Amino acid sequence: MQALTAAVLAAFLAYAGSWYLGKVEGNFALLLFLATLVTGAYWLAERFYFLPQRHKAAALLEAQSLQRRQELVKLGIAQIDDSSAQARATVLAQPWWLDWTAGLFPVILAVFLLRSFLFEPFKIPSGSMIPTLLIGDLILVNKFHYGLRLPVLNVKVSEGSKPERGDVMVFRYPPKPSLDYIKRVVGVPGDELAYLNKRLTINGQPVSTTAVPDFFDEDVMRYHKQFEESFGERRHRVLNDDDRPSFVPGADEFAFKENCRYSVEGVVCKVPPGHYFMMGDNRDNSMDSRYWGFVPDKNIVGRAFFVWMNFSSLKRIGPFN
Repeated sequence: MQALTAAVLAAFLAYAGSWYLGKVEGNFALLLFLATLVTGAYWLAERFYFLPQRHKAAALLEAQSLQRRQELVKLGIAQIDDSSAQARATVLAQPWWLDWTAGLFPVILAVFLLRSFLFEPFKIPSGSMIPTLLIGDLILVNKFHYGLRLPVLNVKVSEGSKPERGDVMVFRYPPKPSLDYIKRVVGVPGDELAYLNKRLTINGQPVSTTAVPDFFDEDVMRYHKQFEESFGERRHRVLNDDDRPSFVPGADEFAFKENCRYSVEGVVCKVPPGHYFMMGDNRDNSMDSRYWGFVPDKNIVGRAFFVWMNFSSLKRIGPFN
């Protein structure tokens, strides 16, 4: 078992190392699922086989020690150097290969359940959601808000709330589902959405937009025009860059692209059933649905709602819209 356990642990480490070095395309959900299964199997084996075997060995050792003491007493030897307690503790001790498998199972199981069905942490890697989310923000994503899904398979097993315009949503990037993206929902199924000359219109109604003081981006040391955009009572801020054109250059081929019309002014799209149109709040610096298409319901991961840490600025901690 020691050799088998060493091989299993080496395989996990090799996979994690290759993933870190970019040699393979990692899947953390699958890795965590497999770790839960493997450590769970060791935990069951420890509980119902290995631990009882060690208890039997300790009981046998205790019986042998007692018999030895009795025989020495019969021989008139009163001073007996008894090390049975230490020997019993050694026999009962969990070997390293069980400590690194069965011993970790409760922790890995808790992380797996928490991450799969409740909340999952993410780190913001880019500036596409500035000013709402900054590079380096560590956020929490609610995994049950849109309905519970089976881990790895991502199959929905319960209905939750439908995504609404204005939600900040994490989803699997349609062209490459192994990647997680985060954008804002601006179009729901059935909407006709237009983003022309940097103004958003939904079903023929312009989205309410109010100019607010310019946003200073410390990463690039420049100011950007900032606006407050409203979806009903929900408000959030967006950025526009006057130096960037309105048209969408280099849009990919994607499912239901026939629902979109591109022009020098921007794009108009009809959102198909079961899909969503996503945009970044940093409108001129975001690769979003304008470029790669609609997000199907099956790609939804969860609703982002809270910054729990930013090591560059503790003031960032808190909920966001």
